[in-house]
Amino acid sequence: MEIPATPGERAKIAEEASRRLSPVDAAFLYLERKEIPLAIASVFVFDGPISFDQFLASIASRLHLIPRYRQVVVMPPYNLGYPTWEDDPTFDIRRHIFRVSVDPPGGEAELEDLAGRIFTQLLDRTKPLWECYVVEGLQDGRGAVIVRLHHSLADGIAGVGLVNLLLDTSPEGSDHSRRHRHRPRKTPPAPSLIDAIASAIDTSLQGLMAAEAAMLSLAQDLLSNPTRVKDLAGALPELAASVERLPFNKPCTGDRKFCWAQFDIADMAAIRDIAGATINDVILSVLTRALARYVKLHGQTVVNRYVRIVCPVNLRRDEPSGVLGNQISFMPVALPLDVSDPLLMLKGVAARTEVMKRGQAADVVALLASCIAAAPPPLQALFWWGIPQITLPVPLFNMICTNVPGSRVPLYSLGRRLIAAYPQVPTGYELGINVAVQSYDGKLFFGLIADAHVAPDVRRLRDFLYVSFRELCRSAGIKKPARKVQAPRPKSQPVEAAPTVAAEPEPERPAVAPPAIDISHHKAVA
Repeated sequence: MEIPATPGERAKIAEEASRRLSPVDAAFLYLERKEIPLAIASVFVFDGPISFDQFLASIASRLHLIPRYRQVVVMPPYNLGYPTWEDDPTFDIRRHIFRVSVDPPGGEAELEDLAGRIFTQLLDRTKPLWECYVVEGLQDGRGAVIVRLHHSLADGIAGVGLVNLLLDTSPEGSDHSRRHRHRPRKTPPAPSLIDAIASAIDTSLQGLMAAEAAMLSLAQDLLSNPTRVKDLAGALPELAASVERLPFNKPCTGDRKFCWAQFDIADMAAIRDIAGATINDVILSVLTRALARYVKLHGQTVVNRYVRIVCPVNLRRDEPSGVLGNQISFMPVALPLDVSDPLLMLKGVAARTEVMKRGQAADVVALLASCIAAAPPPLQALFWWGIPQITLPVPLFNMICTNVPGSRVPLYSLGRRLIAAYPQVPTGYELGINVAVQSYDGKLFFGLIADAHVAPDVRRLRDFLYVSFRELCRSAGIKKPARKVQAPRPKSQPVEAAPTVAAEPEPERPAVAPPAIDISHHKAVA
């Protein structure tokens, strides 16, 4: 391949490369369908109402900070290359920020229902892939904003960075009043068939070189530290082992339900220190014990059964969190459902995650992804499109649980303090429930997303999180008050029964692992 001779030609190629989606970014576009809406999201709750007009003006004044918010995805002919980001010549911010209302006084359940309806829809690919919903009618004079970004635009880390640009670190706010005139760049003409084929060949060669580099890097790392070879050998059986379907591992329909929970980081940190674990280990332990209760609620045994939870791993090194795109791998860990002692369970989780980290499980998964990325783009598109069409005898894993660090200091919008930030990670295929966790201002916020037909009782799992956390606190010797009871719903909306689980004998075992939106239900505000 001839190397461009002039700086201008080299700059042009670099600029085109910056607009081209990576193989991982493109995969989220290929995978998406009605049953698998692939947007990451957050429900932000503020201590006061958010003015729609002022919020719209505030975001409009900051769009120059995030040029991609004005760009649309352009697919190449025959998928011979990767999609690119191109300026939207008809961009209109009013097609991205909407005003909705729940019947006042709307409580947490009503806001959760609205979020579930919004998370059900696919983002419109004819416009930039993000949306905001300013919610009115909440009780106690609170306000809320629901934000959605397509996963091809950002992963959880980048998404938090993007959202933080739209918020302020003080009630006074930041001055973005100066107008920034935007002149959209013309979309380049579609390449000829010969150029598209040449681009596909070039992309495949780059993918092969990237896969080779990843393989050499992993090999050098293992050779430089022989103990890691043993760790990897110990992790590989778990990576290859099959798991059973749990009650929520069924084909998804696309309709979504969303609910949330929150915990104090200080309590999590105290338990972490007592057990010699990490915050993420505490999260996984609480979640696993809650899942055990949920499995028993559905009449299934947990004896000698495991849940394989996949944890996304950030691959960014020194880059700031606001860098766009997806730079993640995944670390699977299989955890037993039948360990009765909460503290023993936590120590077992810590041991298993440490084995997977030392065995560089996330690097192995990243290597497999780079091998897929070495295939020609048309084959990649066909591969990712076809994956959801296949039903495996046993699932590769049961659930995704992502933990994303957020701001440690309070954030504000229009002078209103952000008091809660509930994250959402996409789900679909046969993953009927997924969990996202985000830290913010001394708290951990859990967001549980579920397919409405596969797991209509996802709020029971949310309640089990609180039960499991209180048990872990007691086991660790930490006094924790009972969960705050939510205000009753109107009589016309039945309340879900309180979580009760029939007693089931659990043998004491060591915690080790085996080798277009429809919001007609809500009032729209003109």
